[in-house]
Amino acid sequence: MRRQDKADRIGEMLDDLYPDPPIPLDHRDPYTLLVAVALSAQTTDKQVNEVTPALFAEAATPEQMVALGPDRILELIREIGLAPTKARNLWRAADQILEAGGEVIPDRDVLESLAGVGRKTASVVLSQGFGIPAFAVDTHIHRLAARWGLSNGTTVERTERDLKAVFPIDTWNRRHLQIIYFGREHCPARHHRLLTCPICSWAATKRRIAEEAAPARSRSTPRR
Repeated sequence: MRRQDKADRIGEMLDDLYPDPPIPLDHRDPYTLLVAVALSAQTTDKQVNEVTPALFAEAATPEQMVALGPDRILELIREIGLAPTKARNLWRAADQILEAGGEVIPDRDVLESLAGVGRKTASVVLSQGFGIPAFAVDTHIHRLAARWGLSNGTTVERTERDLKAVFPIDTWNRRHLQIIYFGREHCPARHHRLLTCPICSWAATKRRIAEEAAPARSRSTPRR
């Protein structure tokens, strides 16, 4: 099956399963979305949503975040991964936003210049905060794109280019969320049987199926 035909079929399935996927991170506006996405690195959305209510109660604007200071920010987000680094970055990014005028603006270069903000975070803010077409790719989407044979890129940047090439631009914003939800419900990173997955079962190559089955077989083989 051609890559484009595969992407078309996958897109139809995702639209049927998740016609209007919600943003999994609680937020109020583009700034709080930026904060939530930055906090989500190497941390589950559930953990982020558990700490942001208290954080946003004290600092829901760049001005309030700067006034809070990195030490108090750390106290509020201590339960999530990489909290000390994230606390410093949130404080520095808020200060950068204030220096640039005080508002989060829909400009990729400006967003990526902020402390702790990479391409994925900027893409999420552009797409979900401002409705600008962008295809945010994290390690999970990178993994699924490889499993489905939609990309053989070794970096998330290459995977992003490949996915943008096979999915129409007017689907990018929801497709990112749909793939995330599908991965959580049907296509986990570990202990996943490709042959029983609604998409992997027909989209994955025989080589990919064999590669992922090999570790499972080795785990199930008793030692002598």
